[in-house]
Amino acid sequence: MTNHRAAYELLAEQLAAQAIDIDATKVALKQQRIETPSWGYANSGTRFKAFAWPGAATTTRQKLDDAAVVHRLTGIAPSVAVHIPWDKPEDGDYAAMCQYAEAQGIRIGAVNPNVFQDDAYKLGSLGNPDGGVREQALDHILECCEIMAKVKSDALSLWFADGTNYAGQDSLRGRKRRFEESLRLVYGHLPPGGRMLIEYKFFEPAFYSTDLPDWGTAYAWCLKLGPQAQVLVDLGHHAAGVNIEQIVAFLLDEGRLGGFHFNNRKYADDDLIVGSVNPYELFLIYNELAGAELAADEPAHTTARNVAYMLDQCHNIEGKIAPVIYSVLNCQEAYAKALIVPRARLAEAQASGDVLAAHRLLTDAFRTDVRPLLAQVRAELGVPADPIAAYQASGYEQQIRAARGTANASGGFQ
Repeated sequence: MTNHRAAYELLAEQLAAQAIDIDATKVALKQQRIETPSWGYANSGTRFKAFAWPGAATTTRQKLDDAAVVHRLTGIAPSVAVHIPWDKPEDGDYAAMCQYAEAQGIRIGAVNPNVFQDDAYKLGSLGNPDGGVREQALDHILECCEIMAKVKSDALSLWFADGTNYAGQDSLRGRKRRFEESLRLVYGHLPPGGRMLIEYKFFEPAFYSTDLPDWGTAYAWCLKLGPQAQVLVDLGHHAAGVNIEQIVAFLLDEGRLGGFHFNNRKYADDDLIVGSVNPYELFLIYNELAGAELAADEPAHTTARNVAYMLDQCHNIEGKIAPVIYSVLNCQEAYAKALIVPRARLAEAQASGDVLAAHRLLTDAFRTDVRPLLAQVRAELGVPADPIAAYQASGYEQQIRAARGTANASGGFQ
């Protein structure tokens, strides 16, 4: 990529010949935003063990420091999601935590409550048959609504491990009603301008039933709650073969797509680097998003422009900061390829029923080498053309290894 300028100019000519506005494409790429997860910088584990990584963050400030490095090297990762109580400040001063993040050139993003690790949640949180446990979970989520205001967050990200292991263990309709009652209370406590992003997962950790098993359930609850409630799509939370981009298209058209947790999986929710297993799927998802952004129809256009793009990955064997950078770059590349799809020609092929032509237009965009374009965008943003190489040459990894040492566990994982 050392001579990216000549390659960029050649690519720009090719795109211009396809009626792609290269300047508008660059503007969109510069405005792209990917939120990184605080827990991605800490030691985490598989379902069996947490693997210690030298230099992994053990405090919230260290996580914010690492997230700031990612943003400085990529230019498009200005926010970091926090998990409560994993990221609870030692002094309890959330406003100071917010100020510290801003001093590093980033901001606090989504607030994620934790209602799945305490022993009390063995039978669930908001779906638990015990009213006392439900109240404990509700109090914590309402506390997170207050934290949102203190850290200037506009998103409450909700995931629940609730479900049952055995038929007859609990009333399925009863659990549904308990959830709806509690979510209504939470919705009423959202700060002004705040959104509730409801995540779903079709299995795990419960084996018989999952209280929030699919996007349809999340969507139905959002409709009942109101316009500030939207669906959060985690790429790893689907059965093999599920057409995620169709789900994205539906929710865009309904104005109910709130955000993503980007990752990748081979067989389940592995939290692998996004785009590492199926980059074509990631491109197809971004194709729907970019298509809605560029279209004039509502509410898809406005919805697409307000989607919260977040990583949800726990890196266990590949390091911490470099994998986060790579994940951001993979999202950037997928978005760039989606932006150069010739929309007018694609619409013509679709309208005329030319199946092969339509398919080829899409796959040709996916196969286009957009790295010269991305290198040019990074140059104009004032960040390195190769952020991972720049990180490896920066000495930051050696610095934090020496300063932090190796912790057995951190970030809430055991």
